[in-house]
Amino acid sequence: MRVRVICFYQPGCMGCMEQVPINREVERALNITIEEIDAIKNSYYITEFQLKVTPTIVILKEGTVLERFEGVVHTEQLREALKKYL
Repeated sequence: MRVRVICFYQPGCMGCMEQVPINREVERALNITIEEIDAIKNSYYITEFQLKVTPTIVILKEGTVLERFEGVVHTEQLREALKKYL
């Protein structure tokens, strides 16, 4: 099964806006898709993933969290983390 990458955000979040171009760069580099989910509109994720801050990036495989990042994750760190699971 493929790895699923979710970036939880909320509108108006400065860190979230900073994360968007980083996500796009990593998507292009690794030929993957990073799902972006509004944590406020989809509040059930707050409990499910125990979200405390946005952005939060979760890397999942078969429903199990492999890795998690809270706050802005820089390009190199995110790319290296994802390479382990692709």
